[in-house]
Amino acid sequence: MQIIFHRQVRFRSGVKNGTDTRLALRSTKRQRLRKDLLRKYCKGGNQSLDDLKDTNLTNFIVDDKHGIVYCYIPKVACTNWKRTLIALNYSEPYPDPMVFEHNWVHQFERFQYLNDFPKAERKHYTKFLFVRDPFVRLISAYRDKIQQYDQYFYEGYVRVILEFYKNQTNLTYSHKVAKKKGLQPSFYNFIQYLLDPQAEKKEPFEPHWRQMFRLCHPCLVEYDFVGHQETLQEDAQELLKMLKLEDEIQFPPSYENMTSHNSVKDWFQSVPLEDRRKLYKMYEKDFQLFGYRRPTELLDE
Repeated sequence: MQIIFHRQVRFRSGVKNGTDTRLALRSTKRQRLRKDLLRKYCKGGNQSLDDLKDTNLTNFIVDDKHGIVYCYIPKVACTNWKRTLIALNYSEPYPDPMVFEHNWVHQFERFQYLNDFPKAERKHYTKFLFVRDPFVRLISAYRDKIQQYDQYFYEGYVRVILEFYKNQTNLTYSHKVAKKKGLQPSFYNFIQYLLDPQAEKKEPFEPHWRQMFRLCHPCLVEYDFVGHQETLQEDAQELLKMLKLEDEIQFPPSYENMTSHNSVKDWFQSVPLEDRRKLYKMYEKDFQLFGYRRPTELLDE
């Protein structure tokens, strides 16, 4: 059985010009294909959202004022979506989402979450999520959290990776001292950590590299909108239109993504072919569910 949150939504009538019409049709077709793909790969599941523990719902942010449930995935525009949802909880006219600082918006207490609501009230919302090419997301997570680590990521992950996969001993407990010494796991060291069965046994993957389907359970929740990082601005505008908010708030502009598809092969040059294939199997469900092609140039050499 699948739990379905449903809210009646209609596109605003009246389209300004032919370009808007083409964009709307393209987006509608894109959404249909993305949701059809989820239905295809989710067939046969008999678990429902009610079977999940509340700890599995911590990524589901609720905006009760506008009837929205957003399942956020780290490294997929979640900072700007959180900014937007915070802005929407102010009085109109809504503030510019970019006035909210990065670290401030990621404080857990800024939001209400789905596990705060009784099961009987988890209905009548528009549900959405944004996803990203799984390998590109991994590279982004490595750059942001392993290369540019803070104390939390140094203690919990970087120090462990340096010790077990780079064979470094007598490591400092201070991330500032570590940075001054130039201590840095390689991208391959990071992949070694991910592939180590002991890493997953100790605790579930950190959300920045946990599989997207494990964060947002797309086979248990029927999403009204599935956005992609690769079409972020167009998808964001279409979603705001769907929510009838396109004239009230502007989704923040995105900057050029430093982790491009063209650079993925360069990142994986240091990773042996066998490990690339193991990594793909680990994230294969994300590739399939969300319509990302199998990277044959990395796996079929």
